Amino acid sequence: KAGAWMNGVKKFFGVLLLAVALWIVSPVIPAAAQMIAWAALLIGSGMFLRAIDPLPAAASGWWRLWKTAGIALLAAGLALLVGALAGSRDPLRPLAGLASRGAPAAAPLPWMQVASLGELEERLRAGGKPAMLDFYADWCVSCKEMEAYTFSDPRVRAKLEGVVLLQADVTAGSEAQRALLRRFALFGPPGIIFFDAQGREIKGLRVIGYQDAERFLKTLSALTAP
Repeated sequence: KAGAWMNGVKKFFGVLLLAVALWIVSPVIPAAAQMIAWAALLIGSGMFLRAIDPLPAAASGWWRLWKTAGIALLAAGLALLVGALAGSRDPLRPLAGLASRGAPAAAPLPWMQVASLGELEERLRAGGKPAMLDFYADWCVSCKEMEAYTFSDPRVRAKLEGVVLLQADVTAGSEAQRALLRRFALFGPPGIIFFDAQGREIKGLRVIGYQDAERFLKTLSALTAP
């Protein structure tokens, strides 16, 4: 029994190492490949936990617990796989596209893309209004959370009226994109920088990481305060 237990522990840490490796390479692989890789890992883990094996009548409580966990992992993996194959690129809501087919999608925010420091400075000079610069990447999970849950909130969208919306997509990691990140001492997305109407950064108002709609509304209130 001790041997079987230790084998289980070793397999658990093996799966954990695979998950860490996948997390590390996620920034350099496409979103669809990420979702399929996570789906394979979750499905494999679910099968290892005997998600589809018949449950003996005399099964212990532990056996039932592991089987339940296996079923949950298998279901999550299948959802990711189906979502990826259906064209979804959001690992947090892989089936959202299927559920909303036929329904009108919310219009995206009217971002103006900036690809270099020179372009950013030009946009800020021409704006004449407060501005928000959003650092984004296709592989950034927190960016997708902001997009799905925060920027879609009607109250947030109303607050952003009258604000110049700039976005720097740093997915490719080009030299110009890295220069933009260095300019604001950022290691990568997510990061949101705010500027006044004269194009000067508003110190102390940066957003680093995910903020839900309620917290982000407070940040925007400070930006738009007279």
